[in-house]
Amino acid sequence: MSSSSVEDIPEQCKDLFTQDGVLLKACMGRPITDLNSIGMLCVVLNPNGSKCIEWRPNDLITIDSDTQDQEWAVVNTIGRRQRTLSGNITSDYANARSRIIKIALDDLKTFRVTRNNQQMQFSTKPGIWQTTFYFQHGNAEIFVANLKNHIKTAKTRHDRNTYVVIEPNVETQVLNKSFAELDIFTENTTDVVWNLVSNFKHRPYETTMTAFSKLTDIGSNPQQGCSTIDLEKLYYGNEANGKRDVSEEVADLLTKSMSAMEDATTVTKSDEYEVISVKPTLPPRPIIPRGTPLSTEKWEGLQDTEGRVTEVDGVKQLIFRGGVAHSIRQSVWKYLLDYTPWHMTHTEIRSLQRKRTEEYFSMKLQWRSMTEGQESRFSEYRDRKSLVEKDVARTDRTHPFFAGDNNPNLAVLQDILMTYVMYNFDLGYVQGMSDILAPLLLLLGNEVDSFWCFVGFMERIAYNFDMDQAGMKQQLLQLQQLLTFCSPELAQHLAQKDSGNMYFCFRWLLVWFKREFSFRDIMRLWEVLWTGLPCANFHLLICVAILDAEKDTIINNNYGFTEILKHVNDLSMCLDVDKILSTAEGMYHQIISAHHLTDQIRIILGMTPLNVSVSTNSDDEPTTSGANGMEKSENARDPLLNPGMDEELEYNGLKISVVTTSVWALLA
Repeated sequence: MSSSSVEDIPEQCKDLFTQDGVLLKACMGRPITDLNSIGMLCVVLNPNGSKCIEWRPNDLITIDSDTQDQEWAVVNTIGRRQRTLSGNITSDYANARSRIIKIALDDLKTFRVTRNNQQMQFSTKPGIWQTTFYFQHGNAEIFVANLKNHIKTAKTRHDRNTYVVIEPNVETQVLNKSFAELDIFTENTTDVVWNLVSNFKHRPYETTMTAFSKLTDIGSNPQQGCSTIDLEKLYYGNEANGKRDVSEEVADLLTKSMSAMEDATTVTKSDEYEVISVKPTLPPRPIIPRGTPLSTEKWEGLQDTEGRVTEVDGVKQLIFRGGVAHSIRQSVWKYLLDYTPWHMTHTEIRSLQRKRTEEYFSMKLQWRSMTEGQESRFSEYRDRKSLVEKDVARTDRTHPFFAGDNNPNLAVLQDILMTYVMYNFDLGYVQGMSDILAPLLLLLGNEVDSFWCFVGFMERIAYNFDMDQAGMKQQLLQLQQLLTFCSPELAQHLAQKDSGNMYFCFRWLLVWFKREFSFRDIMRLWEVLWTGLPCANFHLLICVAILDAEKDTIINNNYGFTEILKHVNDLSMCLDVDKILSTAEGMYHQIISAHHLTDQIRIILGMTPLNVSVSTNSDDEPTTSGANGMEKSENARDPLLNPGMDEELEYNGLKISVVTTSVWALLA
């Protein structure tokens, strides 16, 4: 682990992955003034081919990326008073660069993830945690999943939150080198073939693509003008050089796999090599009709005689399937937004409401009793108040509830937002919050109830209004990843038109589609999203569903950046909420059924990553723990111990029947 100066940082480093909003909590050898700083944690590729973990303070990001930050200045925010910068910008830049922390992956020994996956510690020396980071937005799961793409890890037995970096042995290094040089069977041929076929059995496409993604002219047939691989030379070796032959069964197995792949692959040629790419396809998308809204009769039937809701999961399922009847929305929304606990009786709820009413007016009195002199000496409060007044004056003025001059409902809207400033002064007020509050006040009508439901809603989406917009950046990145998985053709078109950053969806995410639907439809959409079903970040699948419906229009018309932005904005008030919900739910089931579902997508949807860990049971028989926590014996899946077992490998609609008996018996 090392710090960096201006001179020793190569300019050609490439960021392989970045995550914003990461706090430096502890670092050996660093002054205390460097701690508790927010920055960006990255996986970096160095010019020499080595990789490292790099943390950069936000000071450096600000100096180095002024242009990029201006792109993100989409929301007007009032934050804490900024420091006054003085001195030469070069010295500030050098100072920020000197605070960079770099951990070479070659030196990394262990790392640990704790505190609900929000804290991550690194060590390059056994027994010493040298660096500690805290992930303020979300958690470290996505960073860990990406890090595992570059290093091989295993969980320790005594602490399942600690990972040990496994260094490659000599055999693995020789295998990688021999594959890269297409001189596969230079030494220890049996071990090479064993590893190749073993990996092929469980991951046929990944293994084949890894081995043969770069094929030189040695494996082509220029006379016939086609790109056929000379399997005889590749697999059997060169007898003149004394290399051993490999069994015909092994070669036949791999030859068949290559033939079966032709229908599901594309080949990109160049003068020096060929790149074979698998075209993954999703299974058919199910059509899932919407249900009927939760009715008054069903709602009352799901409560006991004292008013407790007895089947919370059942209620949420009904709401997710069809929403809530408008006649009971005032009551149900208080539960969904954590104003009213599900387990409370009618008597307890009335007591809670009295307590919440007192709390609200106590906070309201704090700002209402502030004198002009106090305001003049309290710039942050004054700025927030000014921004609230400006936004309230232009919030939904075309709706009858907020229309007209001197509308009392606008005064209530402003009072609630100003009281929220006192409730959460760290966050304060950010443009867009009035859009969130307006439907709540329209439905509930009561100032106190609207405030506490607004508090519950903001608890879910407060990261949308972060000063550094790290929460929005993270969501836009996850949206881009979901779209690439579900609709790669559209994702590729957006990338080619400088729209791959998904900025045109900013408004959708910021105010949860408030400006895209009517009040009636947004109420339906919000109450469905509040259930948290069927997965985490379902609102991102709503975005994907909308874009998927517009895919043909965008691609066929070859829309560029400006046309895409205009087209998306023109969708406002033209969307069918039930159709979009049905499509998004179908996409969810389509994604989780995909054979090529990645850990990256699993984490976004709140699923457990499939990082298989090896443990030992009481009989010392190796077992593997999958994502569902269930253990399966290795013996149950091992063809060597079950020689009569045949296996069918299926991927992207292709089924390859592999008779394992002869191959594994041959290599035993």
